[in-house]
Amino acid sequence: MQAEQGSSANREEMPFVLALALVLVVASLAFCQRHGWLLLYGDAVAHLHIARRILDSRHPGLMQLGSVWLPLPHLLLVPFAWRTDWWQSGLAGAWPSMASYIAACAGMYRLARRWVAPLWAVLAFLALALNPGLLYMSVTAMTEPLFLALFVWSVVWLLDFESAACQSEWAGARAALWKLTAILIAAVFSRYDGWILGTLVWLIVACIAVRHRLWSQRSLCAPMLLCTLLLAAAPAAWMVYNWRCFGDPLDFLRGPYSAQAIAARTTPPGAPQYPGWHNLHIAWLYYLRVATLGAFASYTGRTGLLLACVGTVLALARLRALGMTAALLLWMPLPFYAYSVAYGSVPIFFPQWVQGAYYNTRYGMEMLPAFALFPVLALAGLVAWRPRWRVPMLWIALGCILANSIFLMRATPLVLQEAELNASTRVPFEKAIAKSLLFLPPQATVLMYTSAHVGALEDIGFPLRQTINEGDDGQWEQALRHPAAAADVVVAIAGDPVAQAVGQHPEGLRLMDILCTTGQPCARIYRSLGRASQGKN
Repeated sequence: MQAEQGSSANREEMPFVLALALVLVVASLAFCQRHGWLLLYGDAVAHLHIARRILDSRHPGLMQLGSVWLPLPHLLLVPFAWRTDWWQSGLAGAWPSMASYIAACAGMYRLARRWVAPLWAVLAFLALALNPGLLYMSVTAMTEPLFLALFVWSVVWLLDFESAACQSEWAGARAALWKLTAILIAAVFSRYDGWILGTLVWLIVACIAVRHRLWSQRSLCAPMLLCTLLLAAAPAAWMVYNWRCFGDPLDFLRGPYSAQAIAARTTPPGAPQYPGWHNLHIAWLYYLRVATLGAFASYTGRTGLLLACVGTVLALARLRALGMTAALLLWMPLPFYAYSVAYGSVPIFFPQWVQGAYYNTRYGMEMLPAFALFPVLALAGLVAWRPRWRVPMLWIALGCILANSIFLMRATPLVLQEAELNASTRVPFEKAIAKSLLFLPPQATVLMYTSAHVGALEDIGFPLRQTINEGDDGQWEQALRHPAAAADVVVAIAGDPVAQAVGQHPEGLRLMDILCTTGQPCARIYRSLGRASQGKN
């Protein structure tokens, strides 16, 4: 791996990369839409629901963002989710994710191009772009593609900042610093991984500043101070939002919808905890296994992981002066998720180790940039040692990438397996509820707990402003005390707050339908007898 072979990707190279990424993700959209896969993930439905209710609800506004999921992904979805047919079909979630996929792939090419020649950089690009799991997730409303784009570009602009600082190009360093700050703030407002990423990146920035005495440069001193304050203000702003809207600055961490609270509700008393609970070693193995299963064919996972490790060691040994230390940030998801599984109430299940179970397998996707870049650096290092192997090695590497992608696709990507299994009971249940609600008059009001099965309303395009749900502060509590007086129709799903309220206050309600499907709680549809007209709100 020769350092002189790498350089920043020039303008002539990037159009090809962008065009190829666009073709791949558009083909993925066409294929997944034809098979009805855009809304398989319950979280994708929930993300679209949050975006939709910011404008379409009884109390529209930013408070509808909720307290747990960070706001940026939902704000990006708002313009698309406002269109009802895109909300119903899931297309609203595809557009931001597709743009994120293209950005992530372009960032991977530019990152690899810093150290290797164009053909090797193309291999790193293809290793990421052709991953079937990423191609699927990149046409859904899930947040992984967005964070991957922010993750990769934060490393790119960190390296640009370091390179400019080393060469005393103060204008370039200042521009890279502003870009880096913007991308990190976006990451902080996208996923909680971004909080750790921002901290680590800024520690590296501080080290670079000390090493090159950037504080003595007038053109950089003030921007660095301002960027530091802006980055620190991002998580603080989210805490202030939680405090103002929900009464607790850490509601996202310990509130009723937090991972900790969900785990407490769903784990029966005395039941054994999930694998990796308070065991960092087991948690590490679980995350690493699910990451390799999503990136490599099952029989080549260890080889791919070994190549990534070898590439990392070679890069550290030979390219330390060229910013390779910063690229180690691509390994950040491994300790972060191992700790989250062990101590953050974030279980990971997959059928190879937990029979018949899928849960949170998508978290392994955050290792895709490391698994795309470092094996290529390992092969490039081998070719630098034996230059005559260059052409055969390029063809072998290309063949392995294509074969790996084809195998993963034929075997069904791990994230798609999870989505299909978990949607197999949820989707029929929601469609049954939707069918029961088709009789509603245009202006009817529905009382329903929407955090679990809002897909029923999405399926028929029912306006959220005609619902009373848990996002309607004050009115929700009042409706639970008097369900018949609050709405024309009451949807009570066993175990949810509406079902509990109906059990306590059944007066004025007439049961219209009972819906029970395998693997889901029963739903009861009631009509209010106490409202003069179904058209009244």
